[in-house]
Amino acid sequence: MSNIVSSQAADHSKYGGVIPELASRLHQQSIVPIVELALEKAGIQMNTLTAIACTRGPGLMGALLVGYNFAKGLSLALSIPLIGVDHIQAHILAHFIEEPKPDFPFLCLVVSGGHTSLYHCVSPLELNVIGTTLDDAAGEAFDKTAKMLGLDYPGGPLVDQWASKGTRAKYAFPIPSVPGYNFSFSGLKTAILYFLQENVLKEKDFRENNMADICLSVQDTIIKIVLQKLEKAALELGITNIALAGGVSANSGLRLAVQELCENRNWKAFIPDFQYCTDNAAMIACAAAFNFRQGRADRLNDAPYSRGNQTN
Repeated sequence: MSNIVSSQAADHSKYGGVIPELASRLHQQSIVPIVELALEKAGIQMNTLTAIACTRGPGLMGALLVGYNFAKGLSLALSIPLIGVDHIQAHILAHFIEEPKPDFPFLCLVVSGGHTSLYHCVSPLELNVIGTTLDDAAGEAFDKTAKMLGLDYPGGPLVDQWASKGTRAKYAFPIPSVPGYNFSFSGLKTAILYFLQENVLKEKDFRENNMADICLSVQDTIIKIVLQKLEKAALELGITNIALAGGVSANSGLRLAVQELCENRNWKAFIPDFQYCTDNAAMIACAAAFNFRQGRADRLNDAPYSRGNQTN
């Protein structure tokens, strides 16, 4: 009925990344006005609510505490259930906000600034992780590349924009050899750093003069890394419904690559609308609805968690 997003990007941009303490303080400042605006836009009164949902984790603990304790307070005041939602589960279940919706089972590649994972989705509440990053996330690789190129924060979307202007992916970066369906991006970031250092020594304005092709080459490499594991898992598990989720699923190159892979393999591709790719309230509500129907709710002594996930 309403889906309001308050972005902190401008507040963190001058630091080149998220400052956890600043993020939690900005959460405190924004949460009451945002809730009031969401209710106003939805045209409903708070006393008509039947449940409260919020992110329980993973994420930055300070920010999680603000949201979770505020939601807990509301649930106690209104005497209605509190449903704490796993953030990654919510990204996956964002596919059920609007049509078309994938049939179970399906594979979901979750790609964001803090997570890169592959899930075997059996049912809304049975989402099994079969692969994850062993070090850094794909979104972080995009953002760190942008920083090395002198682009503003958040840099991932800017790398995508520059890549769309590139003529070809003419610079080769290594594809890591990682067991199973897992991922790794730390080596790629190091390779990009050494590549830029070496070429800037030869040509002072190398980055500026080749920005589009560098971004296209990096983006192409990251897409190859995640798609290789996605295709491998789909073939070995015999699954033909493929979903993409998380903030990096807004990347135009990745969206196109997943669609092309599915067309070539005669698989079905499912990618949420842009507004449901990055962090948003609608995906939390959607995931909470599945839990609510099963009678699942948090207890008074439950707390948020910063690492791992509670999906299973």
